[in-house]
Amino acid sequence: MSGIRTWIACASLAALSLLASACILAPGKFDATLDLRRDGHFSFTYTGQIHLLALSELASMANRADEDEEFVEQPCIDDEDFEERPCTAEEAAQQRDEWEADSAARKQRAEDSSEAMQALFGGIDPANPQAAEELAQRLQRQEGWKRVDYRGDGLFDVEFAIESRLGHDFMFPTLERFPMVNSFVLANLRQGNQVRIEAPGFAAQGGGNPFAGMMSGMAGMASVAAGASGSGANLPKIPDLDGTFRIVTDGRILANNTDEGPAETPRGQVLEWRINARTQSPPMALIALGD
Repeated sequence: MSGIRTWIACASLAALSLLASACILAPGKFDATLDLRRDGHFSFTYTGQIHLLALSELASMANRADEDEEFVEQPCIDDEDFEERPCTAEEAAQQRDEWEADSAARKQRAEDSSEAMQALFGGIDPANPQAAEELAQRLQRQEGWKRVDYRGDGLFDVEFAIESRLGHDFMFPTLERFPMVNSFVLANLRQGNQVRIEAPGFAAQGGGNPFAGMMSGMAGMASVAAGASGSGANLPKIPDLDGTFRIVTDGRILANNTDEGPAETPRGQVLEWRINARTQSPPMALIALGD
């Protein structure tokens, strides 16, 4: 069991190092619309939930698998028949000495994880109870964020709306001072006056959202760690994915992966995707602009 705990702690910390390469955001209940005109003007709105996955809680669970338990003497193995046997006093003392000798390394791992999390959160300490409010205030200073209300457990209720001209790529969301953020919606401007639109954040399964797979694996390891250590640690809460994403355009739709194709409206053609926990492929469309 001691070896299993050690493996879990190492695997969890390795996963955390991968998670530290991006700020993990997840949509919950939402409604989002990208309106793209053939002259390049566009507007984008997102109303609903955004969940900032609690990496600090994941880090603490990984550390608890290695730190929080008290020393427990492990059975010794007989050299002849390889059966378990009671340890001698000298062997038990050696086990305790080795466990205590590793305390400095455990403390250093915890400090390294804390520093990595703060760097990931743009200098905000995610373990600080005021971190969420500080982040909400920072977002409200950015263009487009009309409302940012913190609901607890990493869940924000937001309204976002922006208008511009697509002379460059567009990504939502962006967070000031965060080194990297996984995107919900991407619009990439191609040569030949074409725009490829993808929504990698609006897929829960398969290859559509690699962060969801990473989170599932991490949560699984954390669950095993909690069970092995008897800590009963709470697993991070991941919101239910439930929303609608639509593209409205008077441009020419060259490709899309909707089930029913475009529908005609007074504003132009509309592509619509219903997103839920069973959605495997992220929304995609290729649109030609100009006359």
